[in-house]
Amino acid sequence: MAEEQGDTGMPGIPPSFIPSASRQRPSSSGVDAAPPSFIPPSRKRAAKPAAVTPAPASPTGPAQQMPQSFQPASKPARRATGSSRSAASQRTASPATPPRTVPNTPMNARAAEPAAAYGATMAVAAQPPRRRRHIGRIIVSILLVLILAAALGLFGVWNWVDGKLIKTPWLTDRADTPASTWLVLGSDEREGGDSDIVGFRTDTILVLTKPRKGSSSLISIPRDSLVSIDDYYLKINAVSQLYDGQSLVSEVEQITGQKIDHVAQIKFNGLKDVVNALGGIELCYDSDVSDPYSGLEWQAGCHMADGDTALAFSRMRYADATGDFGRGDRQRQVIGAIMDKGLSSGTLSNPGTVMSVADTTLNAITVDEQTNPYTLLMMALAFRDATGTSGITGSVYWSNPDYYVDGVGSSVLLDDQRNLELFTALADGTHEPGVVGTLAESQ
Repeated sequence: MAEEQGDTGMPGIPPSFIPSASRQRPSSSGVDAAPPSFIPPSRKRAAKPAAVTPAPASPTGPAQQMPQSFQPASKPARRATGSSRSAASQRTASPATPPRTVPNTPMNARAAEPAAAYGATMAVAAQPPRRRRHIGRIIVSILLVLILAAALGLFGVWNWVDGKLIKTPWLTDRADTPASTWLVLGSDEREGGDSDIVGFRTDTILVLTKPRKGSSSLISIPRDSLVSIDDYYLKINAVSQLYDGQSLVSEVEQITGQKIDHVAQIKFNGLKDVVNALGGIELCYDSDVSDPYSGLEWQAGCHMADGDTALAFSRMRYADATGDFGRGDRQRQVIGAIMDKGLSSGTLSNPGTVMSVADTTLNAITVDEQTNPYTLLMMALAFRDATGTSGITGSVYWSNPDYYVDGVGSSVLLDDQRNLELFTALADGTHEPGVVGTLAESQ
């Protein structure tokens, strides 16, 4: 047995790894001595380099040997080229100076390199989306500012228009009908008055209808149409003067069979001012006219008319072979021309003209108690549609244009049944575009 163990007295260990017996110290804790690879170099005589690189000494305790697969990915320790003392000093970490690297743990060792690569990749990839989001936020902010400015502008315009409206009770309690219906009146009330005019009369009576589907229509009711209130006969243009506005609206509702939703009455002088604010309107008439009653001087054809000419054009009837019926046709032409130019791109693109026309119009009209800026806009658009190529214009039907009544004089006797049928079709949107009424049929 002694021969098999050799001179070292330690079984199975090569002599080159056994230190001198005189320098081997037993462990004070009773634990076997540390492996030869952990003996400081200063105590090794001719020790070969260890197969496993020792971990640096921990400031808080003795170094523990770690499997090689868990070693951090760092530079390998340099092999000492000087004396054993310098090598020992290079391996000894000062407890007062903590290591600058991340603690040498398995998790940090595994995550350090992938995390760094992942973070760098994300930093590069995240830059373009941040720029896009930044640009998107700028665009959204600009849009919000524009929308807010437009809303504030519309709110200001709404309040300005609504504040200038002169409202009068006109509407009745008749049940609603499906179409939107406006009553447009032209008043003979004039500022300063004329010696031959007492009070005012509604010489222009137009019914504007906009169905849910179909063509809009603008139909005249002759000023001399015969009506009856409390068994008393009178012409329709005197109803508002002798009774009130609601009585006039009620008579129109009986003629048409439709609920009047809104009313707008314009003074004749107001019409003149509106035309001048627009810079004139184009009017057409196929006959030469020299009428001392209305003051109209006209050569056959189409001409640009100023406010005075447009007003005379609307009033003239004695020089017209069709009398009051022809006057109604010209009145529709004047109002249609005003609406067409007022809603044209040339007018709407000029803020000064828009404000002038709006101010002049609002000073010239009186509306019902439920009218607001929106209903006025809808009325203007319906006017434009009705007087366009796809609209319906004309007058009501009558059975006798010269019906005489004592105390009233010559009147227009209306055809009640045909008128109810006409306005039912107009309100339903089933009537074809074109010109309607007895006057249209007689031409």
